[in-house]
Amino acid sequence: MNKYKILTINPGSTSTKIALFENERCVFSKSVSHDVSELNQFETLNDQLPYRRDTILQLLNENHISLNDIDVFVGRGGGLIAMEGGTYEVDDLLLEHARTCANGVVHPANLGSQLAYEFARKYHAKAMVVNPPDVDELQDLARMTGIKDEYRIIHLHALNLKETAIQHSKNVMKKKYEDCNYIVCHIGGGISISAHRKGRMIDGNDIVGGEGPMAPTRCGSLSVANMISFMEKNNLSPKELRKYCTRNGGFIDLTGISDAIELTHRADNGDQYAKMVWNSMIYQIEKWIGSMAAVLHGDVDAILLSGGMVYSEDLVHQIVETCSFIAPVYAYPGEFEMEAMASGAMRVLNGEEELKKYTGKPVWDHFEF
Repeated sequence: MNKYKILTINPGSTSTKIALFENERCVFSKSVSHDVSELNQFETLNDQLPYRRDTILQLLNENHISLNDIDVFVGRGGGLIAMEGGTYEVDDLLLEHARTCANGVVHPANLGSQLAYEFARKYHAKAMVVNPPDVDELQDLARMTGIKDEYRIIHLHALNLKETAIQHSKNVMKKKYEDCNYIVCHIGGGISISAHRKGRMIDGNDIVGGEGPMAPTRCGSLSVANMISFMEKNNLSPKELRKYCTRNGGFIDLTGISDAIELTHRADNGDQYAKMVWNSMIYQIEKWIGSMAAVLHGDVDAILLSGGMVYSEDLVHQIVETCSFIAPVYAYPGEFEMEAMASGAMRVLNGEEELKKYTGKPVWDHFEF
């Protein structure tokens, strides 16, 4: 097997993470935290680019890591028009859509492809993104709503979800991802619940739109009547209401904290309200798992759990107790973005996957009828 060097770059809301891989073995990783006041000095997201780039270069210099022999720079994707899953070359069109947040979502992850491209151009390497949040592989039945010309879209932790399924297929099932059916959950600051049929993520919740279980900072699904009533009672604008979908809802609105560990500590120390909030979130996760089982017609090889909250034995125990009648439950606690990005690049370099070209056209925009 050829030996490749891959640098993965993951810009977050208050951090920049990098990791160096030799093939799929991580040889160096580091996360730098950014003070919010530092980031607030930049007028736009793209204005942060030189600051993030210089942060990475300083970190590499301090650890005596050269970029001269890097084969691929992989950036966390984002800001793109709905696309199929896979590994994509960062070209001019993809770069422009990331810069302009073509899908309307402004998130630091959009800087990942831009940073990868800048480094790749300087060091004569390739630049890629792997399974960005803009992956849309919904089956047709998952798109329809009860309002004319309003169709479902989803934003999920596609990178983690797909990599968890790929690795479970390889290491446990001894099969290809394309030969298996899974319910895959990412349970962290946001919660994604998805149905995977034969290598495609055919349904799931829209975490950006407030759909799905409540989460530490997300309200989760409510009825339209609930939301209208809440909006009217509190004299909220649509922009203010939208913040409850991603920033001000969930634990933070109910308890004033977003830390799941702190919430469970309160519950364990006799706080019945904290216990109700915690158990209600798990109950909602279980309901969504059940709905994805129906999407797959009960043909489920495994239920896979990833994300930071999966370190909670209580959470895993409750899901196993409630959902194992559907399929065996496997817990993979933590996040695997850096490993997933490197693995996606390696699959291309080894010829297991074709490097895809970003078209900038949505994979779906209407029904023919």
